[in-house]
Amino acid sequence: MSSDPHPPRLPSRWALALGWLALVALVFTLLVLAYTGPAYRAEWIGVRTALFTLLRMAFWGSVACIVLGFSALLWNLLSGSRRMAGLGFVVLLVGAALTVNFINWRTTAQSVPPIHDITTDTQDPPPFVAVLPLRTGAPNPPEYPGEEVAVRQREAYPDLEPIRIAAPSDATFEAARAVVNQMRWALVAEAPAEGRIEATDTTRYFGFQDDVVIRVRPDGEGSVVDVRSKSRVGMSDVGTNARRIRDFREALLTRVPARED
Repeated sequence: MSSDPHPPRLPSRWALALGWLALVALVFTLLVLAYTGPAYRAEWIGVRTALFTLLRMAFWGSVACIVLGFSALLWNLLSGSRRMAGLGFVVLLVGAALTVNFINWRTTAQSVPPIHDITTDTQDPPPFVAVLPLRTGAPNPPEYPGEEVAVRQREAYPDLEPIRIAAPSDATFEAARAVVNQMRWALVAEAPAEGRIEATDTTRYFGFQDDVVIRVRPDGEGSVVDVRSKSRVGMSDVGTNARRIRDFREALLTRVPARED
């Protein structure tokens, strides 16, 4: 019986170890992400720890996943371990997806001004009334910050203007209230006689609470709607309040027609 002149090559121990190391980096990164949001909501950690310590660790963990995953993929393919190469590929893909998400978030944060109080009427912003007790102790006071913020908002979000509606104010008020329910904001108060609706929206991951006040006023045969959205914590809202107002405007205009002046 002749021996095989080309016996199967055993996978490299170091290549296998690199694959397991890549997996550890991925598990660590996912655990940090799974912990950070719920820990902040439970008040186990502060906002600075969440944003500037743990999320930074998760970002570098995702970068490590790319490096280790690619290295494990390549080395294990060359050494003959296809399963470990597949694992490296998975780590590479997940790490790349997380890194892109972090970079997009960072790019968005840098592209918008560091403000957190957005309104469709910067000259006469709708005031908060019913939510004031809920904002007690919040780092961001309920008062509108003034002209400096208004100038920054108009430069960054020139499309945010009063919403002019062809329908009368009572029908517009009912439509606005329906949109609040549609968007699953927590309704705080509604005052039809004043044309005022107040609500709170809670972000999914961190559970940040942003307050919204909607003002509906008669305007000739139609009505005009102003919306103000303000974060309770944080210097910059990373564009969240502006997106919220745009989403509200879009949903409202599917219920009542815009006025064409």
